[in-house]
Amino acid sequence: MAVVATYTDDQPRRPSIQSLVDLVSGGMGEVNDLILSKAGSNVELIPEIAKHLISSGGKRLRPMLTLACAEMFGYQGDGHVTLAASVEFMHTATLLHDDVVDESDMRRGKLAARKLWGNQASVLVGDYLLGQAFKMMVDVGSLEALRILSTASAVIAEGEVLQLGAAKNIATTEADYLRVIEAKTAALFAAAAEVGPVIAGQSVEMKRAARTYGMELGYAFQLVDDALDYGGSSADLGKDVGDDFREGKITLPVVLAVARGTDADRDFWRRCLEGEEIQDGDLEQAIELLKKYDALSETVERAKDYGNKALAALDTLPSGAHSDALGDAVAFCISRVS
Repeated sequence: MAVVATYTDDQPRRPSIQSLVDLVSGGMGEVNDLILSKAGSNVELIPEIAKHLISSGGKRLRPMLTLACAEMFGYQGDGHVTLAASVEFMHTATLLHDDVVDESDMRRGKLAARKLWGNQASVLVGDYLLGQAFKMMVDVGSLEALRILSTASAVIAEGEVLQLGAAKNIATTEADYLRVIEAKTAALFAAAAEVGPVIAGQSVEMKRAARTYGMELGYAFQLVDDALDYGGSSADLGKDVGDDFREGKITLPVVLAVARGTDADRDFWRRCLEGEEIQDGDLEQAIELLKKYDALSETVERAKDYGNKALAALDTLPSGAHSDALGDAVAFCISRVS
């Protein structure tokens, strides 16, 4: 049985995913080679845009989950490598699409593809990567894995539409917002973890535990990102601090601050987020309001709760180096906000 940890104030503040990176390094080398191979095309612009984002870094956490959740059951084939590459292509495609929808300027510390090649090219290359992802899923030959990942793709698209409805609307509730991040972020984490035991031929119980781990980790990951946008740094985010504010995104810190604030506070949020009338000093005022109503600290506490649920799910999965490394990944995701 895996040992379930919980978060306390005296825990080490800067955990690392190095144990997970080391454990799946062989598989990730194959994943990276496959990604570069499948990003190729006779249409010159496609590999140029794809490789701009793929080569710009990123932790590749999602494909590492797929590898670890297959290898922990002793899986010996190469299907987990192909599915891990598919997962990363799905994620990369959503980033290209997100940046267009959100009109973002930065991605992973570099100019967003849309700023270099335009919105149309970014969307179309994202579509190409999704097509390649589905081709790789079919190559693996597992209908169940194909069902899980294709469902996740549809759910992510639904999440984008849900976010459009919530954007610039300060009446968005916490329940509304959690639906958005479940669809946009947690669903792919969950699918990435679940397909590991699927191709390893494991029981329904093992598949469910891996999916729960991924889902709860995805919630925690996104809530930490929400807090970082107002309390982090550009280096932590790979984009400009305050982008969510400038783009009119309603995230959990804002939902909590709006609910707890005065009418004057709500007028401020309405002017900035709904009216898009952001003035000099408004981001600083927004951060002060989030701190005043404990919205940032509460968001981090919610992230820790989800992190502990992810750790609890590991108790059902085989104990050992892979389970320990997946636990480290949870601690790392939470620690980014320290």
